[in-house]
Amino acid sequence: MSETTVPAASAPAVPATSAPAAASAPAAASAPAGVVVAESATARGRRARLALKGLQILLALFYVIASALPKLVAHSSAVESFDEIGWGSAGMYAIGLLELAGGIALLIPVLASVAAVSLSALMVGAFITQVTVFDGEYAATPLILIVPLALIAWARREQLPVGGLSRA
Repeated sequence: MSETTVPAASAPAVPATSAPAAASAPAAASAPAGVVVAESATARGRRARLALKGLQILLALFYVIASALPKLVAHSSAVESFDEIGWGSAGMYAIGLLELAGGIALLIPVLASVAAVSLSALMVGAFITQVTVFDGEYAATPLILIVPLALIAWARREQLPVGGLSRA
């Protein structure tokens, strides 16, 4: 991430020579002298935040519609899978409710990081189940889902209600 340091009051406001820093010059010019302005105030930072929000919406839709809904309406494929695992309908509804809650929480800024970590833990369990019960037939799916969930958890960590994951 590039940064721009606002020049002292006696020097004219001249942006750095690199293109990303030049794009942040308008944001930097409004900051007090000597203050470092991160790139998140630039168009690149806005695009990154927008892409992250889009990823959260996409994952939320996946968890609510494609994953939780079949379990909560007792679709025949979900019933068969949970019967084979040995958890029955109680386990199916419990997992469905967890996925539904996680999918909705991904859309709530203060809960997005916690939801992503929780859904990642659920995906670890799904991976283990796929490998042990179903001979790894769809074992890659939970692992693939962990990657964007980890990105969301990391990127949204500062929005945690207790002040983020800061080290005291």
